Amino acid sequence: MNTVGRRVALLGSGLLGASAIQLVGRRGTAASAASAKTDIEKVLDDPRWPEKFPFKPENFARYDETPDTYFYSQPRFVTHIDDNAIKSLTKFYGEVFPPTGTQSAALLDICSSWVSHYPEGYKAGRVAGLGMNESELARNVQLTEYAVKDLNVDPILPYADNSFDVVTNCVSVDYLNKPMEIFREMHRVLKPGGTAYMSFSNRCFPTKAIALWTATGDADHVWIVGSYFHYSVPGGWSEPSCKDITPKVMFGHTDPMYVVMASKKA
Repeated sequence: MNTVGRRVALLGSGLLGASAIQLVGRRGTAASAASAKTDIEKVLDDPRWPEKFPFKPENFARYDETPDTYFYSQPRFVTHIDDNAIKSLTKFYGEVFPPTGTQSAALLDICSSWVSHYPEGYKAGRVAGLGMNESELARNVQLTEYAVKDLNVDPILPYADNSFDVVTNCVSVDYLNKPMEIFREMHRVLKPGGTAYMSFSNRCFPTKAIALWTATGDADHVWIVGSYFHYSVPGGWSEPSCKDITPKVMFGHTDPMYVVMASKKA
């Protein structure tokens, strides 16, 4: 069975309706201009979105449904992807962020921690962090401000409309049990033309990741995150796209790394 077939079969095991299964598997031929794209990046070239959001409430359940405040009560001053993946993400951020030192620029890092993996020395007029552990956030030297909040309990972002040029989320989209609400909130707080960058790998705390995530693979994850953009604010986001920033290493192992992104339409 080819890669697409395996992906369809996996998503078909009670996670999606029949129409969605058919549509997820139908990936059109990429245009010649996109011939250099990886297979992962092509997932969103022709996603064939179903008419309605295809996932069910049970898809967002987790093995461990105890309050996240318990799980994150102790600070973890560790990184959750390997050094090569971190370098790749930091390089990507450096290519897409407003120029460092732009005082009018405002960035928001949701599900933030003691490090945001922004380029070293990056400065902007406002860099806000929203996370679960105050000790971790207080150590993040790139933030100009931070707030502690559990978005799985209350997905409302504590910021005014049209506040940010960029929203980032690093290896945490798999833990969101209210993604549609949060993606609507990201859209609300972004300035027109602002962009949300959702980066992820294949590593997670499996007991805290949603069932939909742990039952599917990398290509599925790209489609899933793309669907959050597509369905959360119909017509309000640009078409989501994927960038495969997996590091290229000659020897040894490295974590895969992907970014799914979309911009708030002006």
